[in-house]
Order: sequence, then C-alpha cells, then structure tokens
Amino acid sequence: MSTYVERNSKGNIKISRSNKGQMRFRILLIATVLFTIAGFFMMDYKGLELWPAITGTIENIKDMFLSPQFNQTTFGNAVWQVIVTLSLAFLSTVLGAVLSLFLAFGTAMNLSKPWLSNTIKAFITVVRAVPTVLWVLIFAIAAGLGSVAAVIGMVFHSIAYLVKAYSEAFEEIDEGKIEALRATGSSYTHILFHVVIPQTKSFLIAWTFLRFEINFGVAVAMGAAAGAGGIGYELFMSSGFYYDMNEVGAITYMILIVAIILEVIANKLKAAA
Repeated sequence: MSTYVERNSKGNIKISRSNKGQMRFRILLIATVLFTIAGFFMMDYKGLELWPAITGTIENIKDMFLSPQFNQTTFGNAVWQVIVTLSLAFLSTVLGAVLSLFLAFGTAMNLSKPWLSNTIKAFITVVRAVPTVLWVLIFAIAAGLGSVAAVIGMVFHSIAYLVKAYSEAFEEIDEGKIEALRATGSSYTHILFHVVIPQTKSFLIAWTFLRFEINFGVAVAMGAAAGAGGIGYELFMSSGFYYDMNEVGAITYMILIVAIILEVIANKLKAAA
C-alpha cells in the first residue's frame, strides 16, 4: 500500500496509508483509461474520410442549432407530442413510486427482517442492472411494441431505482425514535405513516421527481426504439427518415426547454418540502 505524509494544522507530521477502497478506485480508474485507449485502436476506420466527416458534422450542427425550424411537422403537433411523452413519463413515475414505497418498507434494515430486506435488495439489484430499453423489449414480446410495453418497462426499472433510494432514506431515520414508539406499543402502520414518511418526505419528493426527469428522457428514447410515440418518434423520423437537421434542432430545443422547466419545478418542490 502507498504511504502519504502530510502535516496537520499544528504542523505535526501525519502518516496515512491508502485503504482498500482507494486502491480499488485507482485500479478501476487505470482500467477505464486503458480500455478507452484500446477502444480507439480497435475501431474500424476503413472508408472514413476524416476531414469531410469533420466538416459535415460542423454543417449539421450549424443547421440544427443556428437555424431550427419545423418542416415535416408543425409546432402544434410537436407540442402535443411533448405532452404525450410527459404523460408516459408521469404515469410510469407514479405507478413506480407507489409500488416502490411499499417495497421500500420491506427493504429498509430498520423496518424489516434481514432475510426479507436482503431478498428484495438482491431482486432490485438484478432489475436495476438491466437497461430500461431491454425491459421494454422483453415486455414487448407479450404486449407488443408501443406505449404499453414502454410504460411497463419504465415502471419496472423505476421500482428498482426508487426502492433503493427510498429504503436508504428510511435507514437514515433515528433508530431511537422508532424504538421508543415500539416500546409504547405503537403499531407498525402507525410508525410508518406518522414517523417514517413525515421525516423523509423531502427525500421522497426529491427522489421521485428526479426519477420523473429520468423517465422523461427514457420516454423520448422509447418513442423511437419501442414505437411508443411522442416527441421521440418525431425526432427519430426527422433524423433517420427525413434527415432534416433543421427540424432535429427545433425538436431538440423543445426537449431542452421542457427539461429546464422540470428542473426548476424540482428545485421549488425541494425548497417547499
């Protein structure tokens, strides 16, 4: 292990050794750099003309962001498609948050049995490790490509995300208050809804709205990948079918504006909570 020599506020020499966590982080960082460098050499550059590719990319960026306009669709239709995408994200977030709340009660170590907590944690870890788009495609086998499969896939991944966030917030509660209520004979339901939720409501709101922002971005992607509709489908048609960079820029600006509005609302909700 490496040894570090430093001086404290009194000028005394302090010797510290790097722990296992620091060593693992360094190994991970070095491995990431090596794999990144190796990736550049492993790519197939046959047929690539570098300078035309650079100039073409610059022209596309200029068309997208300096002269955005709607050509294949209308502004009104684009606004409606944004509302559709927001609706998909909102529905997925609400369903995921409600189910996650009850699962989080069984996941928090201070509110549940160890075997139940570990079982749920193992399950949500597996679910969270699989990207949302894969869950959507899995559910599309039964429901078919479309908004239904997209919502189910986003709900599934939202549950895995929010259960972890909620349960960690519950575990931060002062154990003494919970034990005091148990000693007075308070029921499990009373403890949950009169102590646990009131003390963590700001965290619950913050994590839920953060997931809503994530689901909005996912819903945009699912509009093209899973045929869920919304502004993502319009973006896919403009870029991949019509190759209209001006409209791609206009749609991108609309998505960016909505994302900024969501961030402002999230900050106000955090402050109010």
